[in-house]
Amino acid sequence: MARSLRFNGTGSGGGGCPSVHEDLNTGEVIVHGPPLTDPQDVSQLQHLSAGEVPIVVPRDLLVDFAPKTPRTPRIIDLEAFGQLFQTFEHTAWRLETRRRFASDEASDTYAQFLSGDPVEWDYDDDWCRNVRAQTDRGARFERVRVVDDPPTPGQLFLLDNAKRNCAMGEDIRNLWRSDGRQLQLPEEDFWIFDSRLVALLNFSDDDVLVDVELITEPAAVNRYAQARDAAWHYAIRYDVFAANL
Repeated sequence: MARSLRFNGTGSGGGGCPSVHEDLNTGEVIVHGPPLTDPQDVSQLQHLSAGEVPIVVPRDLLVDFAPKTPRTPRIIDLEAFGQLFQTFEHTAWRLETRRRFASDEASDTYAQFLSGDPVEWDYDDDWCRNVRAQTDRGARFERVRVVDDPPTPGQLFLLDNAKRNCAMGEDIRNLWRSDGRQLQLPEEDFWIFDSRLVALLNFSDDDVLVDVELITEPAAVNRYAQARDAAWHYAIRYDVFAANL
């Protein structure tokens, strides 16, 4: 059976070697780099079997990118989560993979959308005011929303909502779920703040946001950042995406 390998990271500049990969099926780690070839160095190795090749990797590569033992989750409540949007410095980036949000479906705007009436979006609520304030100082709000084929009602609602958020300064793009799977994007909703902190959103079985897990381990943050870069590269502006439904 073919391995399912995920690139965790590299300690090099542009050469891409040495590097660390992780087998998503077995948890095994694959490291490649320059071989250790000096006979005097090789003679010092113990238990080197026939067919094995010793390689040289920087210690920092393993510290930063090798999988770690399971971490103790750092959970914050929704109030503390809201503060992250006030205190980040440069970028707030979101991947949305869910098919529905209970909070959306409880809103008046969702009822308007389902009825076919024009949605009366509020352009001056707390979220909009903060997005305007942050983008006015040069910060960026960006999202990729994963969409099923055909889209769910909740996804179509958010596609309509995007025009309001983008008018405030966000940059929202969409990606078909089938494309997301080809890119091996995680089936998770998360925010990345300043490329150093991941806020993983935890939902109940009835699609209510319950709390948020903060992730700061560099190797783990790097994996989410790789997903961000892949999603952002292939995603389509919300208005172009909507025009082609």
